[in-house]
Amino acid sequence: MTSPLQDILVIDLSRALAGPHAGMMLADQGARVIKVESPEGDETRKWGPPFVGPEGDISTYYMSCNRNKESITLDLKSDDGRDVLTRLVKRADVVIENFRPGVMDRLGFGIDHLHELNPRLVVLSISGFGHDGPEGGRPGYDQIAQGEAGLMSLTGSGPDDPQRVGVPIADLLSGMNGAFGVVSALYERGRTGKGRHVRTSLLASVVSVHALQGTAYTVAGQVGRAQGNHHPAIAPYGLFEASDGPVQISVANDKLWQNFTAAFGIDPNTEGFTSNPDRVANRNHLIEVVNAAFAGYTSAEVLDKLAEAGIPAGKVRTLDEVYEWDQVASQHLIYEFDHPVLGRTKVPGSALRYDENPYSGGRAQVLPPPALGEHNESVRAWLDEDAS
Repeated sequence: MTSPLQDILVIDLSRALAGPHAGMMLADQGARVIKVESPEGDETRKWGPPFVGPEGDISTYYMSCNRNKESITLDLKSDDGRDVLTRLVKRADVVIENFRPGVMDRLGFGIDHLHELNPRLVVLSISGFGHDGPEGGRPGYDQIAQGEAGLMSLTGSGPDDPQRVGVPIADLLSGMNGAFGVVSALYERGRTGKGRHVRTSLLASVVSVHALQGTAYTVAGQVGRAQGNHHPAIAPYGLFEASDGPVQISVANDKLWQNFTAAFGIDPNTEGFTSNPDRVANRNHLIEVVNAAFAGYTSAEVLDKLAEAGIPAGKVRTLDEVYEWDQVASQHLIYEFDHPVLGRTKVPGSALRYDENPYSGGRAQVLPPPALGEHNESVRAWLDEDAS
C-alpha cells in the first residue's frame, strides 16, 4: 500500500493549532512528520478540559491535531538542540514553523540559512497577521483573528451580536492553506529542484474565505452584517421551526421554489415572493410564512415532505448524533488507533480518501498522537545511523 507523501520528511516546529494541523494533514497523506517540541512541550498538551487518562493529564485538544507524528524534545537555545535540528533540516523535505516573525532568525534558522543547509527545503511559515506590513509582528490567536478579519461581524443573530465560529476556524483554515502551499511547492520542486518559502496567516486565511460577502463589498460596496441563520443572498435558505424543533432548508432557485410551495400549500405568486431577489428583500415576512407552514408538522414530517419534493434539507445534529450517524461511519470519518494509555481510541478523521482505502492517503494504520519526547532516542539513533 502506497501513500501520496510517503517519501516526504516533515520537521514540524509549530505548536498550538494552525501549524500542527498542517503537519497532521501531511502526515495523514503518508509523510513522516517529526514534531519538535520544547522540553516543556506544545502548550496544547495543557489546554483543557477535557483531560483524559488515569492521571487526567492527556489533553483531547492536543490529540485533535497531532496524530501520525513522532515527538522529540529539543532546547533550540542549546548547542545540542541546534545541532540536532541542523541535522534534521539537512534531511528534511519540509519545515513548518509558526513562531512570531523574527524568532527563527534569532534562533539561527532564518530562511536564508535553512536554504543554505538544504536548497530543496520547502519552509512553511504561519503567522497571525502576516510576516510584514505595519502590523506584521502582532501575535495571533484564533478568536482575535476572527474578529479582526471581519468574520465575527458576519456571524451571530444580528449586527449587535458578533459571535465567533464554534471551532477555531482561522487556525484550521491556516493549516489547510499551509498544507496546500507545501504540496504545491513540493510539486514545483520536482521541476526546479529548489524549495520555496510558503507563507500564510490567520488574517489571510479568513479574508480569503469572505467569498460572496467579500465581493459584495469590493464590487458592490455593500457591507455585510450578521443576520442569524439565514442566507444573505438566497431565500428561503436557513433555519426554520417545525412543531418540535428546527429544520434547515435551501430553496436555491425558482424551480425549487415551485416545488416547495406546492408541498406546503403556499401561493408561489404571492406578492413579494415571485423571484429570489424579491424573496430576499422580503425575507422577514417570508420567514413568518414558512414557519407558519411548518408549525403543523414535526421536524421529521417536514423533512419527509421536503425529501418528496426534492428540496435540500436537514436537521441540526449535536456532536454525539453526528458521531453515531451511519453516514459518517460509511465515509470513514472516524479514525481508530491503539493509544498506549487510553487503549482503543476514536478521533475525527481526514476529509480525504483515495480510491477505496478507508484511511486518507492509503496509510496502513493510524498512529496515536505521541507522548512528549516519545521518539527522542529513535530519532537520534536514526540520525546517527543515517550519518554513518
